[in-house]
Order: sequence, then C-alpha cells, then structure tokens
Amino acid sequence: MKDRVNRVILIGTGAVGCSYAYSLINQGIAEELVLIDVNEFRAEGEVMDLNHGLPFAPSAMKIWKGSYQDCKDADLIVITAGLAQKPGETRLDLINKNTTVFKEIVQSVMKNQFDGIFLVATNPVDIMTYVTWQESGLPKERVIGSGTTLDTARLRYMLGDYFEIDPRNIHAYIIGEHGDTELPVWSHTTIGVEKLDSFLERDTRYDKAQLEAIFEDVRDAAYDIIERKGATFYGIGMSLVRITKAIFQNENSILPVSVFLEGQYGQKDIYIGVPAVINRNGIKQIIEINLSSDEKQKFDHSVEVLRSIMKPILK
Repeated sequence: MKDRVNRVILIGTGAVGCSYAYSLINQGIAEELVLIDVNEFRAEGEVMDLNHGLPFAPSAMKIWKGSYQDCKDADLIVITAGLAQKPGETRLDLINKNTTVFKEIVQSVMKNQFDGIFLVATNPVDIMTYVTWQESGLPKERVIGSGTTLDTARLRYMLGDYFEIDPRNIHAYIIGEHGDTELPVWSHTTIGVEKLDSFLERDTRYDKAQLEAIFEDVRDAAYDIIERKGATFYGIGMSLVRITKAIFQNENSILPVSVFLEGQYGQKDIYIGVPAVINRNGIKQIIEINLSSDEKQKFDHSVEVLRSIMKPILK
C-alpha cells in the first residue's frame, strides 16, 4: 500500500501559478496541491474555484490554502511569485525587484525543514534559480529553473507549423538564458529521425533562410503576447507541469531546464538553460552536446550577459 502522496506547494497564485495549478489538476499528476500567497483572500478564492472542478478531473486531488508549515512534508515547491514583466520591460530588468522577494520566500520555506525539490518559474528565471539555490542550501540537483522549456516548446510549435509536421515530432532545442540572448541549436535539430539540413535539401518547398525569422518570433514571443494580452501564462503553466510529471513519474526525460553548470559547456557557477535528464531526484545528468562554433560563441555570450547582471546579488 502506498504510504505517502505527492505534495506540491505552489507559491504565487497569479496568472502563471493558477495556469500551472489548472494544468496540474487536468493531468492528474499530484495528489495534494497547497496554495500559498501573500494575498490569502485571493488564494482562498483560487482554492475554491479549483476544487469545484475536481469532479471532472482524471484523478483525486486534495487542494487547500496553506502556509509555509506545509512545506515540511512537500515533495516539490513551485515558485511563480514575484513581480511580472511589464510591456517594454525585459526579464533581466526584474532582477532587483524579485531578488528581495525570493530571499524572503526561500528562507521561509527552509525554516520549515523542506527537503524536496524547488522548481522556479519567476523571471529572470536563471538568476532567480541561482538565488533559490544560494538561499536554500540544497544540493544543486534539487534546485531547477524552468529555463528554456517554454522557448523550446515555442520553437517546436513554430517549426511544426512551418513544415506542416506534428510539433511532437520536431526535435529541437533553445538553450542559454531564458530571454534575449537565447539561441537555437540548429546543428542538432531533427524532423522525426532526419537531420534538419537533410530535410531541407530533400524538400525544396522550404527555405533555410526562414529559420532565422522563425527563431526571432520564438525569442520575441513573450513581448508580442504581453503587448496583446498583458502577460503570458498558459504556455509556462503547461511547461511547469511537464517538468513536474518528469519528476513525479521518475521519467529520466530530457528537458531544457535551468541547471547549475560546473564545467559543462566550458562554464561554471551559473544557472542557465541546457538539456538535462530529470527524474524523482531532480537533475540526474546534464547533457553536454557538441555545439557548432557559432552556437558556442552565442552560448558563451548568453552566459556572460547573465553573469554581468548577477554580480550585485552574488554572495
């Protein structure tokens, strides 16, 4: 008989957090979901609304408004709290605002003997994940950022739309900072089992020059969505659930998340998005792929941009 259940603590019940909670319920991945927010009245309302959908969920779940004391028995803490990106504002502009918020959150969690996995979504996500790792004192394998999972999903969707192929059969990655300096790894992109270059040579209906325009649409997608509706949340909500599923189901799946580098890709002491194997223990392994010289140069630039902005918050 199973003697314990998977408990998720969601800190932050804004649009991203609630999109995650809604997706989590609909996919039936966890048995317990605890919502924490500084606005406790709002958190209560979200709990009520989510609970009313449980009769139609694929599996049972217990949902309640909790406190940091609930973190002691939690398996996974997902942080979406923090100030949102405003029109015209980059993710990196948020660093000073959200660093203070995060230190308070993580310290409150750790005071209650949390010993699970952190999953961070708040922007700038690579830097906020680093702050979480520093403040928590947990092993680096158990502090994960959403990284470029959403960017990769956007790339796969747009390539699938262009090539008229199911995006689930498009195997491509965005790596680097979750932001303006991210980059596509064209050298390792495949359409099904066929390398991208081979696919383009065989099917002359498609233009290789169009790939750069597709990537620019991926990179700027958040700005375009924010301009139209004020925020992005569905895509990141589902991305977080995908990572949660990989953890709870011990999948050993490869996803491009923000992880701590210790020499991989020639970099160290930085959290940044690269492919990694994820299972019940967190990060099992970082996948170090051979980048082209151009890709390596762009990746190094992405690291240096993050590193320069992180300097004020490093201990």
